[in-house]
Amino acid sequence: MRRDDVGTKRTFPMVCVCVLTLARNVCAEVGMIFRGIWALRRRYCTGPLLLLGIAFGLFYHTVTIDRDRTEFKSIHRDQRNKSAVFDYKLLFKNPERLISLLEASQTDSFVYHSKRSCVGKAIILTGQHAPTDTEVQLYQRVLQQQGYRVDQARYAETSASLRQDRRDGRDWSILICLKGSEKSCLRKINFAHPQHHQMVNIIPAFAGVFLDMGGVCRFLTDSQLSGVTLPIRPSACASSTSPQEGTTNVAEDKWRRPITLSHSDTQSMNATINVYVLVTSATPLTAFVHRTALVKPHLDKTSYTTELQVFFRERLGPVLSHKAIEHMNHVIIDILKAALLTTKDSSSSSRCQLCFQLMTFSLHYNYSLDPVVVKLQTDLHFDGMKDPHFDGQIAKEYMLEDVLKLLFPACSSDAEEPSLQFRTKEENQNQKYGDCEGPNGLCLPPDEMHLLQQFNQHLKRPGPFQLLYPTCPLPDDPQPDLIQTESLSAQDYGWRPALMALLQELSLYYTRKHQTESLDDPKSLEASDPLSRKGRCVDPHLRQLYTDPPMVLMPAFNAREKEYRAEVPFDVITIRIRPEAVSPHCHIHLDEHRGPRMANYPVGLGNSRINILVMDESEAEPIVMTIYTLYIYRESRPSLPMFEEYVMCSFMQDCGLVVRPDQPCGLELIPGRWVVPCLSCSDNRTCDWREVAWQPDSCYHPLLDQPQLQTCMMGRKVLFIGDSTNRGMMFYLMERVNTTLEDWDKAHDTIIYHNLNQGRTIASYSYYPQFWLPKAQRPTFQRALQQLLERSRPLENSPQTVLVTGGVQWLNLNHLRTIKQVLGREGLEKIRVVVKSLGMGFHLPVDGIRSLPLNGVQELYNVNKNILESAKHLGYEVIDTLSITMGRYREFLQGRCACHFHEVYKLPFPTASSQSKLKILSVGGESRNPASEQTGPQEHEEPPSQPDVSYHVKGPVNAVYSEILLSRICVNHAVKGTIH
Repeated sequence: MRRDDVGTKRTFPMVCVCVLTLARNVCAEVGMIFRGIWALRRRYCTGPLLLLGIAFGLFYHTVTIDRDRTEFKSIHRDQRNKSAVFDYKLLFKNPERLISLLEASQTDSFVYHSKRSCVGKAIILTGQHAPTDTEVQLYQRVLQQQGYRVDQARYAETSASLRQDRRDGRDWSILICLKGSEKSCLRKINFAHPQHHQMVNIIPAFAGVFLDMGGVCRFLTDSQLSGVTLPIRPSACASSTSPQEGTTNVAEDKWRRPITLSHSDTQSMNATINVYVLVTSATPLTAFVHRTALVKPHLDKTSYTTELQVFFRERLGPVLSHKAIEHMNHVIIDILKAALLTTKDSSSSSRCQLCFQLMTFSLHYNYSLDPVVVKLQTDLHFDGMKDPHFDGQIAKEYMLEDVLKLLFPACSSDAEEPSLQFRTKEENQNQKYGDCEGPNGLCLPPDEMHLLQQFNQHLKRPGPFQLLYPTCPLPDDPQPDLIQTESLSAQDYGWRPALMALLQELSLYYTRKHQTESLDDPKSLEASDPLSRKGRCVDPHLRQLYTDPPMVLMPAFNAREKEYRAEVPFDVITIRIRPEAVSPHCHIHLDEHRGPRMANYPVGLGNSRINILVMDESEAEPIVMTIYTLYIYRESRPSLPMFEEYVMCSFMQDCGLVVRPDQPCGLELIPGRWVVPCLSCSDNRTCDWREVAWQPDSCYHPLLDQPQLQTCMMGRKVLFIGDSTNRGMMFYLMERVNTTLEDWDKAHDTIIYHNLNQGRTIASYSYYPQFWLPKAQRPTFQRALQQLLERSRPLENSPQTVLVTGGVQWLNLNHLRTIKQVLGREGLEKIRVVVKSLGMGFHLPVDGIRSLPLNGVQELYNVNKNILESAKHLGYEVIDTLSITMGRYREFLQGRCACHFHEVYKLPFPTASSQSKLKILSVGGESRNPASEQTGPQEHEEPPSQPDVSYHVKGPVNAVYSEILLSRICVNHAVKGTIH
């Protein structure tokens, strides 16, 4: 059907209306003339004269009205629908007049819709997603940032907001349907007929069009497309096919048109590009393309985001890049047109006027400017990125924000909901506008008028989107549409020719306007280039705080809030965090001035803290502008209280980290090293982990009560040398001997505690190794040991003097030989030496510190075995901390090394103490706490001199090997009790 035919069909009802109107007017005029002539008849006229007068009157008025109709037919053809060609031609010559008419109509109608949208209720139907999934949290975060209140439900039928009978669920503004909820959404759209202000992220006309039908896109199987060759792989709609799979088929070769390119150009154009398209209307078709694309070069394993214009310009130059973008746009438009041509539901547009659809077109370039669509998806996909958890999530969030800002403005949370009376008034106004009363000077039906208003708003503030369709093709366009307009009229798509003409006129006007503005402002391109952004950090706030796995922040993220809390379950042992600043001029560092911008953090049991520094580095000396703090609480291992009937299960190692491949992992009925009561050894969730006990080879370590321990420790000096895990054992000993721990210090040099055990026991400590110092300045183990001995004198050459040495993983056989030599030279060969062996740690991939792979952790077992054997051969007591910690490696506490199984914290109320205050003597320089310490704990810093303060050393694993230490020291005093 030709366009003229369409115009004739649409004009026919209007002509009938005009004829009826003309007949009524003529009859009225004739009646007046007839009454005048009838009055004259009685006085002057005969019958023939009367008839002649009537005939003359009819002829005169007919000629006059016909002349008026001919002169003003384009303006007064139909007061109910002004779509005359003449009116629109006048608007085409003066597009500013068209825009002014749209702006005038928005004063009464669109402004109302904006206010109503700003009621701000958005509904997310999660479908198959859990409420905590990244996809759900992403939409919720973006919508809340735009000012919307967000409700969640799995399906439309289970949403309270959508089931409100008094309004038919029409008080919402946005409906987001995620994967699995599409059918429920479509049923809601069909039933509720969304209003002008209500937006849904599914276009009903697209439902089923892009499904996979036996390995072929469904719309490609339609008979209406027979004989049409489209640049798309038939399997592009298959969910299992990746964009890079498959080879070029015959249809693709037939469609490609050879374009002369240099060898370097053809090599650079061998890539796959994800292009992101926003379809804002299906009937008529209006679509935008985002300037950001995902590019995967040939033979590369990962993709990266870039701007489309930048990508083509870098590879092809300015001239060919322009042609490449035109060809890309033609490909996408042709496929969208072909898909819409095959839709059978012609009434879909009336059911959802403002539905929109995000789409991902994966285009493959194979040494040509003409791409082929190898994948087509009806949502956003950022697969294949180097860091999909963050880069993909951030790119998707930015794009969703751009979509929301394009479709509607940000909403005010304090906007009031319009009343039903005002709603009725608005509906009446729309009806009047359809009759050309009021500011609707175009005399379009309300739906078309509102669509035109929306399109005008989109073009005014496109942001990072560029218009894809409709566009007015240039006269020398070398690539016409594959779906020819001569064979398929606008009516075949359900589009009115007049409306399409107005849409095209708007697109042409704004395209020229934006081009002029970009030429007038040469800085616009530079401002869009992130590499050129330099300046001061004037807005020192975070835009967002990303974590993997995603965490629910309390309160919800707000740039003005500086402190957040989150909880994670026991199984989450690492958190990856990446803060993003509002301004690109602001720099982010974690925990310290030179900390990383993004990092993995081990999450110990209980509380952990991460500081986020927003800094200005525009000057020589960086300045901390703002500090955000994230507190993370990790739950303890789930435990089931014991019942009367239970079995004792044992385990040696956790199946999550198999240190000994030759031994079983997890719970077993056979004897092991850790024992725990459970209802079943096949399910660790049925165990009472509060009652877990260390019981290797049926060996019991005596547990001393406090009087025994105080008697044993009388007159002793206990010297500790090692890292923070060794220091944790010392604090445990001090608390056990003194009942309370009234002082503690996170010492990194040498410190001596006097008056312990009523002044009858002395404990001293020296930190080793001091790895934060340059290698040339680090004291050797021999020197550190000699300094500790000198500063702890006088020392008795007997078991009354105890030396405890060891740490996480620094101890080796050379250290044991050094101890033997130094003690012999100092005349202390008879003192008691306790060797704390290696322990679990550095097994998690944490940024900034070394990380052991699985085979490295497994090798530790052999090294530890040699240390234990050599220490026993030298006559030293040993504590096998590696065997103790490897089975419970998940139960580490604060610290980036994941090696601390103790934590010192302040008690809320001081504990009554029978002991005098500890006197602390710090020697060897000022105590320091380097931020880069690998094995240092991150306990809460408190000044050691605070009065009336008590501390407690927590950590059940630390308690086990600390009690073993006490039994080794007091072997002759331990006569009763066992460790439980």
